[in-house]
Amino acid sequence: MQLLERVRTIDPDVPVILITGHADVPMAVGALRDGAFDFLTKPFAADHLVAATGKALEKRLLVLDNRRLRAAAVAADAAGPLIGDSAAMVQLRETIRQLARADIDVLVEGETGTGKELVALLLHRSGPRRARPFIAVNCGALPEALAEIELFGHAADSVPQTRLARAGQIEASSGGTLLLDEIDSMAPAVQAKLLRVLEEREVQPIGAARPRAVDLRVIATSKGDLGRAVTEGRFRADLFYRLNVVRLRVPPLRERPEDVAPLFATFVEEAKAQMGDVEFALTDSMRRHLRSHPWPGNIRELRNFAFQAVLGMSDEAVASPPADRQTLPQRVSQFEAGAIEEILRATRGSVTAALPILGIPRKTFYDKVARLGINPADFRRKG
Repeated sequence: MQLLERVRTIDPDVPVILITGHADVPMAVGALRDGAFDFLTKPFAADHLVAATGKALEKRLLVLDNRRLRAAAVAADAAGPLIGDSAAMVQLRETIRQLARADIDVLVEGETGTGKELVALLLHRSGPRRARPFIAVNCGALPEALAEIELFGHAADSVPQTRLARAGQIEASSGGTLLLDEIDSMAPAVQAKLLRVLEEREVQPIGAARPRAVDLRVIATSKGDLGRAVTEGRFRADLFYRLNVVRLRVPPLRERPEDVAPLFATFVEEAKAQMGDVEFALTDSMRRHLRSHPWPGNIRELRNFAFQAVLGMSDEAVASPPADRQTLPQRVSQFEAGAIEEILRATRGSVTAALPILGIPRKTFYDKVARLGINPADFRRKG
């Protein structure tokens, strides 16, 4: 209990699992009240500990993602959030200022890499809920089997191998803002339950006898046209109309080419600061690339290019690097492949065991192994 107290003084968001052979109910209740994530009494099944640890790691990753998002917003505030002087960006910034004060649900649409998450955070930070929680849920990386538990939580003894109650992300965001990122990737069954939350402003954890009232602002993001997803039968129409109170569109970079140069300059300064203020000179080849490239990856791709340039990539690397020279993305892919293969080899191909070690969501893991040509089953056979 003293160790728990000491850990929480260092970082109150570190999930701590306590294990004891001499527990009683008051001790367990006291530990959970004091901030313990879970409380296990010996003897216990090994898979119970594995499950508890996995959930603790998932919670920690959400906390770290949230901190990075807040840090990104602070950095953006210092340099001017949503950089750009194009008419589209001027209008977007003004709309965000107006909507932040209105404290209503917002649907943010835009291609991958346009900055939808930053728009959501600015809506939160500029509104009356700024001092309350900002909870971001990546719907695209949420396994369908765990989505209801993560979003709605559960009552005590209502989920196998878990005897303690758990608050979901929706309840955790009460009083603040709930960001449902990539809501167009949400499973249909979860969409139906989310509709009730938005309509009634109450959430019913799995196994709970009664729903609980929540006070929250919902911001949902979609990487595509959500109205079209409804037409194509990929998204519930009633949920779309409930979310579509106000609809914001973040324009892609190709629609505002005048913003490329100031964004690139900002990212170059960011890269130089991270790498020790190294020397950098813009070449003609880089200028041509900045002017002519359509930037399908939008701001995220532009930022990556700025970091490549500061790292000293040659002019030829912008177009077609020599066969004996690897670009930064190629080097990153090679490193990722080696790291994933090493962990799979150590876990004998167990994806469940590998995910907490790698620290990435399941969907991201499968996207990476598909792109890198890695088959986890190969490591199970070798084990």
